[in-house]
Amino acid sequence: MDGIEHTVDGEWDLLIAHPPCTYLTVSGNRWFNVEKYGDKALERIKLREEAVDFFMRFINAKCEHIAVENPVGYMNTHYRKPDQIIQPFWFGDPERKTTCLWLKSLPLLKATNMVDPDIVNSNTGHSGYSQWHMDMQYIGKDKKERSKWRSKTFPGIAKAIAAQWGEKLMEEEND
Repeated sequence: MDGIEHTVDGEWDLLIAHPPCTYLTVSGNRWFNVEKYGDKALERIKLREEAVDFFMRFINAKCEHIAVENPVGYMNTHYRKPDQIIQPFWFGDPERKTTCLWLKSLPLLKATNMVDPDIVNSNTGHSGYSQWHMDMQYIGKDKKERSKWRSKTFPGIAKAIAAQWGEKLMEEEND
């Protein structure tokens, strides 16, 4: 049974979903150009439609409290703008990773430990990136490793989610 079946069939207090963003992120938009990439682009469009369906199944799950996380991308216009956009450096991790949250019956996360992002200039001509981003892009060349790096939830964000949303659910339980 996969995560969707658990979501649809189960009764949960809180659902936090991190659906894969491979076909939803804005950074991959160039690969959808049918004139340039032909059948590969058509296949990618089909995979995007499947990714949208997967994302929306979480959004529409029968659960009172839902958070769906994804980067800026296709869902921001295809579905709707996110309720909140956060950065790891708001929660004590000196990195930049723009993260969108679509929320149902959950408060916006409050910054817990604002720090300056660790910005580096590189010899690649890119500037304004954090060390995490540079490591992900230029050191880890293996596709699976880069995928793991990109999908990382930073510890400060995870702690804020547990504390803030956990507190909300505990308050509701005690009412």
